[in-house]
Amino acid sequence: MNDALLVVEDLKTYFPLKKGLFGQKTGEIRAVDGVSFHLRQGETLGIVGESGCGKSTTGRSILQLVRPSAGSVRFGGEELVSMPPAKLRGMRNQMQIIFQDPYASLNPRLTISTILAEALSVGEKGANPTEMRERVLALLQLVGLNPNHADRYPHEFSGGQRQRIGIARAIAARPKLIVADEPVSALDVSIQAQILNLLQDLQEELGLTYLFISHDLGVIKHISDRIAVMYLGRIVEIADKRRLFEQPMHPYTQALMSAVPIPNPNQKKERIVLGGDVPSPANPPAGCAFHPRCAQAMEICRRVRPQELEIEREHFVACHLYGSSEKER
Repeated sequence: MNDALLVVEDLKTYFPLKKGLFGQKTGEIRAVDGVSFHLRQGETLGIVGESGCGKSTTGRSILQLVRPSAGSVRFGGEELVSMPPAKLRGMRNQMQIIFQDPYASLNPRLTISTILAEALSVGEKGANPTEMRERVLALLQLVGLNPNHADRYPHEFSGGQRQRIGIARAIAARPKLIVADEPVSALDVSIQAQILNLLQDLQEELGLTYLFISHDLGVIKHISDRIAVMYLGRIVEIADKRRLFEQPMHPYTQALMSAVPIPNPNQKKERIVLGGDVPSPANPPAGCAFHPRCAQAMEICRRVRPQELEIEREHFVACHLYGSSEKER
């Protein structure tokens, strides 16, 4: 991990549950419950999982938009969790986010030119209006939009065009890291492919590093170099995308992969159907969080939380099937 741009260790983000007139704390929601991974410069790490598993909270906690409850986030060797707010503001131009909803993420009262100029001002303080205007027009052209439309308002653009504007805003400050939080889930399938190709082109041209969050395995496979699978606030498996799709190790990953459609209708594929519901993050199960739904669960799974084991180079699995002795089983 010496060459890693981002190192996350045992990240936890809990939200308190309160009730009563005085807001007495009655419990907590463990949205992110001990996440660890690293991300190299120029790499794309995809995070995939069901809705509510903590993917988006993980991304926002890394950027300190949501302050973590515990753990470590080192970006470029700098610890972000304990960093004072004033210094953290100085780091913002190096870390940006692309939001999920292109309709809600843009201020409807501002023109596109003003929105992008605000983002540019973070990294180009002191630029004169003429230079700023030229940079705004160049940004629009870079993301495939007509520069002549710079003075239009967000409602005059389609969903795909708005997301291109969101991408332009994210790259305006010339960041090193971009957290893409479900950036194509609100778009039509034909537009999704265009946005994904744009993100890949920008990554190659600008040397960007992506943390790409999605629930869509097809999208994750297309854009990622490595993939982390999340379940109930924890990463259960992380590996190179080809390895993960060809030989998933964790029972939850295997169930996810079994749901991916096969293009050949004559080829049969066994579908793994999970029983029960996803447990509540306010009351997660003891031991392995997946054990109530796992057909291969053992006694140790109900008592002991599994640690991440490196099955092979950079293929980590948090499962007792690969780490417990026969006696424990």
